[in-house]
Amino acid sequence: MSIISKDISQAVAILNNEELVAIPTETVYGLAGNIYSEKAITSIFETKRRPLFNPLIVHIPNLEYMESVVRYIPQKARLLAETFWPGSLTLVLPKKNNIPDVITAGKDTVAVRVPNHPVTLALLKQLNFPLAAPSANPFNRISPTKAEHVASYFEGEIQMVLDGGSCKNGIESTIVGFEGDEPVIYRLGSIALETIEEVVGKVKVKNKKEASPNAPGMLNKHYAPRTLTVLSNDIYSDIERYLNKKIGVLSFSTSYKNDFIKSQITLSENGNLAEATSNLYNALHKLDTQNLDVIIAEIFPNIGLGKSINDRLLRAASR
Repeated sequence: MSIISKDISQAVAILNNEELVAIPTETVYGLAGNIYSEKAITSIFETKRRPLFNPLIVHIPNLEYMESVVRYIPQKARLLAETFWPGSLTLVLPKKNNIPDVITAGKDTVAVRVPNHPVTLALLKQLNFPLAAPSANPFNRISPTKAEHVASYFEGEIQMVLDGGSCKNGIESTIVGFEGDEPVIYRLGSIALETIEEVVGKVKVKNKKEASPNAPGMLNKHYAPRTLTVLSNDIYSDIERYLNKKIGVLSFSTSYKNDFIKSQITLSENGNLAEATSNLYNALHKLDTQNLDVIIAEIFPNIGLGKSINDRLLRAASR
């Protein structure tokens, strides 16, 4: 029996009962629970096999709700929220005391965003609590962009995946924290660094931290297929390194011709970075199910969303 359903009222009932529901967003599917329920939050960490030192993102229904969960909003944070919410921006801000420490990994800041998906916005408006919702995948594995991805991970472990179709943006939100009142990017995501800088000026990127990370997505190994993944500046040279292996190729816009390639996915034949970003995780899921020995992933142009794609591929290839 499938756990995939479009029934929002059923999702409301499950969440009100302190259980988990996987929810769609414009970025990836999230594994959601009531932020004020110790049972639900413990279940998120246990179901994902996620370490407790890795904080969760709190999803709220609108910008006005932010003042219910944070105690201080820098001017540039408010400007970013007004510009990008609902949307793929997460802000890390000083938390109010009503936010449980387990959500924030004991830190005095909380990550918060308003997702831009009609199904989840409708769900949030029917609940009297925000939702903690890290990506709905086991820790370190490829994030899900389809309901079927979630069901394959957690069939028998969660009651429901709320089906909202394929995730439009395809990778996680961009996470922005603050040093004093100045923004810092903790995670590159589906809003490009340059787009953030158009709103608030030059922004530092500090997106790697193994010990006590400030936000999700900062660990070296993350978003990873089970299949060995290597990054390549020269696909043909790397094919030569793996001639006796079953090779998969993940490329930007070029289709490579070589008899040793068993499977190949081109993310955007038109060279469109937004399209490539949207297709990235689904492509990795497909390649990871084809019994390959190695996935050779092409390094992307390091501009705009290409920086975010390269960030994900670097972490996927980390050993």
